[in-house]
Formats: sequence, C-alpha cells, structure tokens
Amino acid sequence: MATLSIKTMMAALLAGSIAATAGGFAYARTDGQAFDPAKAQQRIEKRVDKALTGTDATTDQKKKVTDILQAAFKDMKPLHDKRVENRKAMEAAMQAPTIDPARIEQIRAEQMKVADESSKRFTKALTDAGNVLNASQRQAFFKNWSEHHGKRHG
Repeated sequence: MATLSIKTMMAALLAGSIAATAGGFAYARTDGQAFDPAKAQQRIEKRVDKALTGTDATTDQKKKVTDILQAAFKDMKPLHDKRVENRKAMEAAMQAPTIDPARIEQIRAEQMKVADESSKRFTKALTDAGNVLNASQRQAFFKNWSEHHGKRHG
C-alpha cells in the first residue's frame, strides 16, 4: 500500500466530499422529470474523461475509474431514496399536532446512519479509483474534478 502525504489525503477528502455532494445532485431532479440512470452513468464517464484530460492516464485507467464511480453511484441510489424518505418523515413529524421528540430523534439518527453509509461507500470508491492512478494523475483528477464542481455549485 502506498504512503500518502497529508496534502494528498486532504485533497482526496475534499474531492470526496465534493463528489458525494455532486452525487446527490445526480439524483436530485427539480424539473419534474424522472431520473435517468443511463444519463447519470454517461455524465460520470464524461466527468472522469474531462478530469483526466491532460494526464498520461491510459484508456484502461479511465475505464476502470469510470466503472468504479458508476458502480458507487448505482449503489448509492437506494441511500438517496432513504434520505428523501427520512426528510418527508421529519416534515410530517414536525407538522404533527403533537411533537414526538423520540420519533424526531429516531428519524435524525436514521438520517445520520444513511449519511455515514453514503460517505463510506463513496470514500471506498475514491480510494479504489485513486489506486488505479499514479500520484500525478490522481492529483490532476481531483484538482480538475474540484474545479468543475466549484463552477457549477460554488
């Protein structure tokens, strides 16, 4: 296992949080249209390709990274659905004629459990993807991915 510098680890954690947030946007639709998994998979492929543009990453490396991230987003879809369900449950609990603190705490705890599961799954994907790339490719990937995210959401 390769030893990572603090700077590289921090960059990976930052990119992970950004990517996880982006993953939420991949499943959140505000235009009333149904989520299209095929389009989401295509967006991931384009994002990976763009993030690795200008590096010496091979086609095989790009495919492996894409496959890893696509699998993670697919695995995270049920977690997204659970977060939506929990938000609706919290809204209902807060609008009930009587506030039930135990119920609210139960929903909050479930939401944190789902967030932790999502974080673990995507962190694993980032670690697996990072292990496909060498240090300079990995640094360029996270820098480019982060820059793209900042232009869209920040």
